[in-house]
Amino acid sequence: MEISIFEIILISLMSPIIIKGIQLLLSLSLLVVLHELGHFIPAKLFKTRVEKFYLFFDVKFSLFKKKIGGTEYGIGWLPLGGYVKISGMIDESMDTEQMKLPPQPWEFRSKPAWQRLIIMLGGVFVNLVLGFMIYMMIHFVWGKETLTTEAVPNGMAVSKLAESIGFENGDKILEVDGQSLDVVLDINRFLFMRSVKEVLVQHPNGVKETINVPEDFGTQMFENGDLKPFNVLRPPSIEVQPNTPAEAAGLLKGDVIISTNGVAINSFSFLVNHLREQKYDTLSLEIKREGEGLITKSVLPREDGTIGIQFFNNSIEFTHVDLDLSESIAAGFSYGYWTLYDYAAQFKYVFTKKGASQVGGFAAIGNLFPETWNWRGFWSSTALISIILAFMNILPIPALDGGHVMFLLYEIISGRKPNDRFMEYAQMFGFFLLLSVLILANGNDIYRAIFG
Repeated sequence: MEISIFEIILISLMSPIIIKGIQLLLSLSLLVVLHELGHFIPAKLFKTRVEKFYLFFDVKFSLFKKKIGGTEYGIGWLPLGGYVKISGMIDESMDTEQMKLPPQPWEFRSKPAWQRLIIMLGGVFVNLVLGFMIYMMIHFVWGKETLTTEAVPNGMAVSKLAESIGFENGDKILEVDGQSLDVVLDINRFLFMRSVKEVLVQHPNGVKETINVPEDFGTQMFENGDLKPFNVLRPPSIEVQPNTPAEAAGLLKGDVIISTNGVAINSFSFLVNHLREQKYDTLSLEIKREGEGLITKSVLPREDGTIGIQFFNNSIEFTHVDLDLSESIAAGFSYGYWTLYDYAAQFKYVFTKKGASQVGGFAAIGNLFPETWNWRGFWSSTALISIILAFMNILPIPALDGGHVMFLLYEIISGRKPNDRFMEYAQMFGFFLLLSVLILANGNDIYRAIFG
């Protein structure tokens, strides 16, 4: 049997890595072009000359270029972003020769500070608005998925860290700071990034209690590596291993064990630990079986207390909710706002040793995308990256938009413009700082790929 070169290429293109790579390239290309348009359009409106508009960087040469109306449009070969080169501006091109000449009316440096500020904020504004609009579109086209407390009858399984402040296995999450959750698993994200003060729960015994959350609980989660202290407590459904006491007793796949010798069972892990600790001579299992209701089975355990069962991993059932246009706009805006808030809130951890080791580069960004082509997944990841780009670009670091904004605000407030030599040095400092971060982030990706 022969395989053609076309089939080999087709198979390789179906690789999850290739599919993620294509999505990443498409997403970044879209975001970079729109970001640069955010600078380009106000520059043109204010009659500022734009010398170049490039997708990717054209170090030494371009893959494509064409000059139209005084602006060279092109595609570079180095896919690390893109840029617009505006006349009379000290940017990543470091074209200082132009700055030695007398200012011209069409140059960036000749424009009023407020116009220059709008030009510099344009890219961030576009990325931010784009992220919000994509989230609105996602909610309108695909709706949303909910997992309310009512849909989790067994409550939540909690970690030791959560137990230490008063939570219990089987707790039902009723309210977080006075608000009910559309998805109860969001409590993990809220506790980590949103400075939650109190959580109203209903314990397994039916008693309601308000748990006061320590102010530093998010930091505790980060330091303990416990970013998901809450998981859905699933019914202890089982699969039966062959030639075991469980099979001999007539247990079947999908059976849910309700109690063991009168002891209520609320999770599979509790069942396993209970059997190992007690080592019963005979087990009387109360079982819920589909189509038969509650039945009782007698099982003779092995010497170690086990009976030959494993967890039947039945999926959590989310509820799909369709939204109309107005609901989609509101839901998309809220989702975009909290996405930005959460990203900014967790940014403080980057400046810790553990946080720096977890910073990711292009591989980490690529892993945001689904392994198979999925438009909802693609647009969701694109919206997230767009909001991240907006946040990162507004940071007051020279060589980023935020660095230029910082110096422009200084000029507006003080009435004094930083001199060109200072701006050159600041730009160089920012460039090398960003290069260092880029090396660190992608170095972390390589280290994780090799050592796990």
